[in-house]
Amino acid sequence: MILQAQESDRRSPTDLNNLYVRARSGQLIPLANLVTLSELAEPGTLNRFNRLRAITLSAGLVPGYTLGEALDWMRQVAAEELPDTAQIDFKGESREFQKAGGAVAFTFAMALLIVFLVLAAQFESFVHPLVIMLTVPLAVLGALLGLWLWGSSLNLFSQIGIVMLIGLAAKNGILIVEFANQLRDQGREIREAILEAAAVRLRPIVMTSIATVTGALPLILASGAGAASRVTIGVVVVFGVTLSTLLSLFVVPVFYLLLARFTRSPEAVAREIQEQEHRHPDVETA
Repeated sequence: MILQAQESDRRSPTDLNNLYVRARSGQLIPLANLVTLSELAEPGTLNRFNRLRAITLSAGLVPGYTLGEALDWMRQVAAEELPDTAQIDFKGESREFQKAGGAVAFTFAMALLIVFLVLAAQFESFVHPLVIMLTVPLAVLGALLGLWLWGSSLNLFSQIGIVMLIGLAAKNGILIVEFANQLRDQGREIREAILEAAAVRLRPIVMTSIATVTGALPLILASGAGAASRVTIGVVVVFGVTLSTLLSLFVVPVFYLLLARFTRSPEAVAREIQEQEHRHPDVETA
């Protein structure tokens, strides 16, 4: 049973002076003589997030800092200052940033896998696509170097540009490896084939790379609304394509020379069948 005074008798803390309680002796004693009042500041509402009581912290970024750096700093401070029972979560722009970062990483991995499988089906080998895909880390290295030199950050737009580099960088390796395989089909040795392929394909590789870089320059020189996002993508494409072009002319031939010995030329089986037909013209082939 809970007893409660009338609303008119409990509108303010001073109304406790008008309340009396009876002692064991039967005498009435003011309630103010038995209790002590203290005022505490508490929220008017108790907010919840993900079904837990939560306190929302909102802040703005200081110029020169990125959202990723701010979130990393917040996690570090929370780990040092908050008890083990406390949990942190994100909403708003911070939550979208976390979701976008994870989605781009998954997209990048799936793009690598799909490109590798398509090349494996085209070349009928897992070694040749591996040699071609070695140009992708070179392009990513160039993109990161460009972002560092430009003073930009690894944000959503730069990650989109890095995903684009998978196709832009792989084309150089495809030109060299495909032509080297054609020369091997003609009976050339591996070393002779790759050296000639790198020399013959130098011109188209340089021309396509120059065209790509030139097409991305307007993104870097852009101004106006939304220019920051376009500049970031342009920097990634220009630096990534440039560095991958320069290094792939050396990396792809070297690894092809090392790994191609474990593969056969694409027309090796057909060439063996033709040789057997010439040696044994009376034997019918199915």
